[in-house]
Amino acid sequence: MATVAAGLWEVTDVAPNIGCTIRADKQTLLSGEKAQEIRALMESRGVIVFPQINLTDEEQIAFTHTLGTFAHEIGESKSGMDSVYPITMDPKVNPNASYLRGAFYWHIDGTMSDMPILASIMSARALAKAGGETDFCNTYAAFDALPEDEKREIEKLKVVHAMWRSQLYHDPEPDYASMKLWQSIGRNTLPLVWKHRTGRKSLVLGATALQVEGMDMFESEALLVRLREWATRPEFSYRHTWSLGDMVIWDNTGTMHRATHYDYDSGRLMHRTKLEGEEAFA
Repeated sequence: MATVAAGLWEVTDVAPNIGCTIRADKQTLLSGEKAQEIRALMESRGVIVFPQINLTDEEQIAFTHTLGTFAHEIGESKSGMDSVYPITMDPKVNPNASYLRGAFYWHIDGTMSDMPILASIMSARALAKAGGETDFCNTYAAFDALPEDEKREIEKLKVVHAMWRSQLYHDPEPDYASMKLWQSIGRNTLPLVWKHRTGRKSLVLGATALQVEGMDMFESEALLVRLREWATRPEFSYRHTWSLGDMVIWDNTGTMHRATHYDYDSGRLMHRTKLEGEEAFA
């Protein structure tokens, strides 16, 4: 493996409205000296790619701590040891693999919470032979580009989100026990337009979006589909094709993401860490 020169720091945009790559050495990343710049780029560009940085799990955890508060997975003790979370369809590696199938559809992580995670950090450990790219879209840029009259119309709307809705995308005829289990997670009503403390605004959409509150079901579904189609247009989107050792960070508060389909038996494996949320939906 080639040695990267100490102090390397090269930032390059990958698309007009979303994404950048940073070519850096491990020492610079782990020192925390660039943490504020990384956070600023995360907010402005939405997605940051560190090509083949090849961090170990321990280094990824340490890097996560330089950027904010380490977020533990649901059910994990916050007093326990920090660890990476395996993103895989192999139930032998991740017993909750079936839940991850909802990741093939556009979503924001944490819509069942009033304060979603700030960001996810993911490293490629094993790749699928076909598929398995990750798509991202910038929900800030998508809102900004809407006509002014439509912005005013949708800013006051609220949307009911439910985890079970996202599961129906990949399992449209679940058994009763599965549906009751999904529904036990509950639902959450969120603004369609998130008014951030910075003054910026972003769309809150995705596979968990069930219905616009107070709107006819047909009209609601049509609006949510139209806005999703708008937000995921090419000018707001970036597709990352993974190489082993890549690490990608994305701002969960201003983007949506999805994985492209791949064989469940492909062995694809990503290791994820997360940053605790710092701002509630508003």
